[in-house]
Amino acid sequence: MIAFGCAITDSALYERCAKVGIDRAAEPDSAVVAIPSAGLDNPDGTFREHGLTGSIFRNYNVILDRVAERDDLEALVLVHQDVELVDDDFCQRIRSALADSDVAIVGCAGAIGVRSIAWWEGSVTWASFEHRFLEYGGGAIAGGTWDRGRIPVHGNTGEVDSIDGLAMVLSPWAVRELRFDETLGQFHGYDLDICLQAREAGKKVMTADFKVVHHHSLDLIGDLHGWIEAHMNVAEKWNGRLPAVGRGAGDWKERARRAEAEADAARLLANAAELVRDATVAQLEQVTESTSWRLTAPLRRMKHLFRREDRGSGS
Repeated sequence: MIAFGCAITDSALYERCAKVGIDRAAEPDSAVVAIPSAGLDNPDGTFREHGLTGSIFRNYNVILDRVAERDDLEALVLVHQDVELVDDDFCQRIRSALADSDVAIVGCAGAIGVRSIAWWEGSVTWASFEHRFLEYGGGAIAGGTWDRGRIPVHGNTGEVDSIDGLAMVLSPWAVRELRFDETLGQFHGYDLDICLQAREAGKKVMTADFKVVHHHSLDLIGDLHGWIEAHMNVAEKWNGRLPAVGRGAGDWKERARRAEAEADAARLLANAAELVRDATVAQLEQVTESTSWRLTAPLRRMKHLFRREDRGSGS
């Protein structure tokens, strides 16, 4: 039995996106665990997050606990409320991806060479998702391997360092042995952390050829402060425990200082660019005035000559 789970903060969004995809992909015996985030109660029918109890870490752990003891569990599929599963044969694709007992986590997008929660900064090997947005009249941005008829040479499913958590599949082993670290933040970083847990235990994290549509605005990181906090927390937790993870040029504290210095440098360059712009404008104004003076010189000489003639004639 393949189970599906979703943490809901907006019931209308869930009904419009995640539920449509789950209904499409689910089999007759599939269990669906769609739960509102703990302690969420807006009068308009949506849900509001309250501290840690409303974090995606906590709510995903609740879902894991609900299905962990099922003897017939083949996999648990966790999707964001704004993510729609596309494939009618989704379950067959998942079974194929989990055929190797060493595989713990499967996603539709992932990368190798990942050092932080910004997994896309690594080498992306697979990305079979489409991002659909409503701004500017609506549109869509397809991942590099969305079109199965035009897979690029570098596009390959297989083992990766981390997958994108917008849709992730956990094996029965992962459901029973792993938990999302609720100390790391509210929403960001849960996917890399759980992948690192699986890899540290000697299991594999894989990408697989299944499609999802992400119905999301172009503002991909609405909570920048929360993202930065999770970035630092995950880096501190994993620094030195797995090769390259949490490391760059030195430890995370050094990178934080470097980032601050780079930000200051960027502002300095921006100020310098503004000075260059002002100087260029001033130079152009001077050149314009000089050119105008040269071009009008014959006219000024003629006027001067006419004045002399007028004075000589006594008029």
